[in-house]
Amino acid sequence: LLQAAAGILCYVGAYVFITYDDYDHFFEDVYTLIPAVIIIAVGTLLFIIGLIGCCATIRESRCGLATFVIILLLVFITEVVVVVLGYIYRAKVEDEVDHSIQKVYNGYNGTNPDAASRAIDYVQRQLRCCGIHNYSDWENTVWFKQTKNNSVPLSCCKAALSNCTGSLTHPMDLYSEGCEALVVKKLQEIMMYVIWAALAFAAIQLLGMLCACIVLCRRGRDPAYELLIAGGTYA
Repeated sequence: LLQAAAGILCYVGAYVFITYDDYDHFFEDVYTLIPAVIIIAVGTLLFIIGLIGCCATIRESRCGLATFVIILLLVFITEVVVVVLGYIYRAKVEDEVDHSIQKVYNGYNGTNPDAASRAIDYVQRQLRCCGIHNYSDWENTVWFKQTKNNSVPLSCCKAALSNCTGSLTHPMDLYSEGCEALVVKKLQEIMMYVIWAALAFAAIQLLGMLCACIVLCRRGRDPAYELLIAGGTYA
């Protein structure tokens, strides 16, 4: 069970990293990824812990089981920290995006796309949005003023339209919703995956600690069990 939990935790952490990579131009605080780093580390540690727990249970090692419980407790505390950090950084996402998105849009270069330009086009296509608050925000960008063709990037065009040129004279061809709110929503959803994963597997760890404690208590209170393990018999 712990090995499965470890695999899922690592998957969640990797998913957060991959998804954040598509949106990293919209926030500057690299510490936002700390919960994802921790959850991957916890997943790796859980896999090792699962092996220790299995060996300790099979050999009925009191010392091994006690070590298993202590390590699980430490991991449980770590996951509580992940949940707290997740909520903290989830609350900061909106401020981060609000602080950086204008700069990202002003740096857009449609003729020679750099990483930031590709990020904007990707976000506008994926989230089906245009501009910061709406498509009219493009009129204030350096790129729009330089091109002088009264058009927004083609990534603003609705996916179902094949003949869209991005012209502002046909606003019905463009996505009407701005990207800022959708980027914030997406990043907060991703952070919630980390929070829910940490909470779910913290509950699994509590169950694991409870089972190990029950085995330890039975060993400590049942002298016949001790004699059986030692190979002895009652007189």
